[in-house]
Amino acid sequence: MNKILSIVLLFFVSIGFSQLKKSPNIIYILADDMGTGDVKAYNENCKFPTPYIDEMANKGMKFTDAHTSSSVCTPTRYGIITGRYSWRTELKNGVTHGLTPHLINTKRTTVASYLKSKGYATAIIGKWHLGMDWTYNKKGKVDKIGTNLDITAPIKNGPNTLGFDYYYGISASLNMDPHAYIENTKILGNNLKLIKTTKAVKNILGSGGKAGWVDMNFRRNEVMQTFTNKAIDWMKIQKNKNPNKPFFVYFPLNAPHSPIVPSNQFKGKSNLSPHGDFCMDVDDTVGQIIAAVEEIGETENTIIIFTADNGVSPQAKLEPMEKQGHFSSYIYRGLKGTLYEGGHRVPFIVKWPNKIKKSTETNYLTCTTDLLATVADIQGDTLKNNEGEDSVSFLPTLLSKETPDRGAIVHHSDSGYFSLREGKWKIIFHEGAGSRRKDPKDKPVINPGKLQLFDMSKDQTEFVNVAKDHPKVVKELTSKMKEILLTGRSTKGTSQEYVKYDKKKEEKIKLFIN
Repeated sequence: MNKILSIVLLFFVSIGFSQLKKSPNIIYILADDMGTGDVKAYNENCKFPTPYIDEMANKGMKFTDAHTSSSVCTPTRYGIITGRYSWRTELKNGVTHGLTPHLINTKRTTVASYLKSKGYATAIIGKWHLGMDWTYNKKGKVDKIGTNLDITAPIKNGPNTLGFDYYYGISASLNMDPHAYIENTKILGNNLKLIKTTKAVKNILGSGGKAGWVDMNFRRNEVMQTFTNKAIDWMKIQKNKNPNKPFFVYFPLNAPHSPIVPSNQFKGKSNLSPHGDFCMDVDDTVGQIIAAVEEIGETENTIIIFTADNGVSPQAKLEPMEKQGHFSSYIYRGLKGTLYEGGHRVPFIVKWPNKIKKSTETNYLTCTTDLLATVADIQGDTLKNNEGEDSVSFLPTLLSKETPDRGAIVHHSDSGYFSLREGKWKIIFHEGAGSRRKDPKDKPVINPGKLQLFDMSKDQTEFVNVAKDHPKVVKELTSKMKEILLTGRSTKGTSQEYVKYDKKKEEKIKLFIN
């Protein structure tokens, strides 16, 4: 009898240890053009509720000094997936489009390929926006709307080539063609047509669409819920197929980016604006994901991260909201596209019940490039010299351990200008913060100049340029920026090559003030 009892106890103990040893599931939810002020947990004066994102903050860790590597879509996504700044590639400014060739080198380590090598099931469901290779017919001219696109040919060098087992989503933003879903390497739709004018697309889909291929059954206000359903279904399938296999879901949303098309459920619900409605829609999606993880019994061992790819866009129609007391950029200056805080300071919340204490807040400086180093750290690994050159693990912060300073973060604007943050200092290498976009609430900077320096410990609103008062700091930060640019990395390790600026572009972009 004692022998049988010992065997039974040993069995349950072994199960316990195996559960402890199981790597955590990881879900990375990326909102699109959602400002810090659009989340109640960050902005008590937010004019619409965000209960599920707030719940994540109450049950996890809220970062108050988290940033994207760029203030526009594609470059930030490149950084999340590769742990590397996108301006090290041929993309020196702007974004990719729906038919743009692939941006990520297929031999480069990504978060997905790394986790797949560690036994994870991997999926991306949502907006890709990093390019993929389409097939064109030999006859005719290749144009931006895909006149001679072979719509039936398999798509190459997309997410499936970069470590993702499964892909379901759209190739770029919701306002870019093709206006259709893609599953793995195939564009979907039984009624695909080439619509050659933007006016005709508008008649089919509504405003904000571009000429190109359209699935005539595509409904843009249903896209986010479709993505949510797919993500939940995929997680359930993984749980049923192999309950001991961890999964990674990269879940980049199409919202609240323009076209601002909230679902019927949330249309008018914010009593503020369509942007507010769409943000509530995003919050509901977060709630559905949390509920699904609980349903499959994986709450305790799942890391859920919620953040955004950059700040709010002018397309949100800010002035009417601001007149009602809602500020999507919260107290910060600037918008999407700019190098001011409103362009790249984002909500960043991590929920991991097994490890993170409830209602924890941290002012640790972090960047969206830091995901790759963090997941490697969770696995007890150190990245190779040619992996995640701009990625620093924030795992010690999650575990409430003593954390050294992260080091410098480089920000990049829509026009290709640079900013650098190190410690309390932030330098912007452009008098207009790298963009023409402006927030109606922002007053002019005091002591304007071609180069801007701010003490972020005293002036988070970037109101007073102190560059003339601190020439030594300006010199040191400029030298640091050049070093990060020329060595191909911002972390410790050997120098790495990257696609350099040609002279014409460098003169146009004016990287540094001499």
